[in-house]
Amino acid sequence: MRCTLQPTQTFNNTTKFAKDQLQLQFIMKVSYYNNYQDMSQQASQIILAALEARPNLMLCAATGGSPTGTYQLLATAFSTQPNLFEQLRLFKLDEWVGLSMTHPQSCEAYLRKHLIAPLRISEDRYFSFYSQPEHPLIECQKMAKTLEQQGPIDICVLGIGVNGHIGLNEPAATLHPNCHVASLSVSTLSHPMIQALETLPTHGLTVGVGDILKAKKVILLITGQHKKEATEQLLRQQITTQLPASLLWLHNDVECLIDKAAMQA
Repeated sequence: MRCTLQPTQTFNNTTKFAKDQLQLQFIMKVSYYNNYQDMSQQASQIILAALEARPNLMLCAATGGSPTGTYQLLATAFSTQPNLFEQLRLFKLDEWVGLSMTHPQSCEAYLRKHLIAPLRISEDRYFSFYSQPEHPLIECQKMAKTLEQQGPIDICVLGIGVNGHIGLNEPAATLHPNCHVASLSVSTLSHPMIQALETLPTHGLTVGVGDILKAKKVILLITGQHKKEATEQLLRQQITTQLPASLLWLHNDVECLIDKAAMQA
């Protein structure tokens, strides 16, 4: 059974319960790997198998250190199987507001370096938040409409934040189901992509939790000792808006891949 947030629904900070209280069948396949390379290899194989079954697959892609190894392996696969990627569609998961699209620390620059260029994804197959919109809300509405027309997402690749965020869906009393403007938390401002900037962004644009839960499949990649506390909270299977990643227990096809070595104290 798949549970999704409808546009009129929200979760609030009183929504905290164990999964057996819901009397629903939740499935999250949690797998541990000896190292980051093995974890990335498994994630890439999942995506490649899905591409073989559905050539025009819509991939919603996170940025940052967690998925980089996976994307590098996809680029390696492209060198021997370029035809496999000819119809692949790419949807940007999130973006920092205010950074130029060419700024090296933008999500845009990351995706162009790791996916768009090496996989030769044409502009008509790439759907992206613009990082410097005059009206951020309108930009989110545009992306929501695009997702409605192009979606649903076939595979959503996620990492987990040190505070349990997915995308830029930050812990809060309530969460937005659709594309929206997000206020960045203090811990997110320490993200390696932006922590060295002279002027830190205060907001981001992101796919919402409801959009993520509507994806046909989710791959959650967890690596880094600094993610240990958030991971332990996630694996308790206690669903709360204060740990947005915990809402993935409401999805019926999540593969959570954990770099075991990186989780060790």
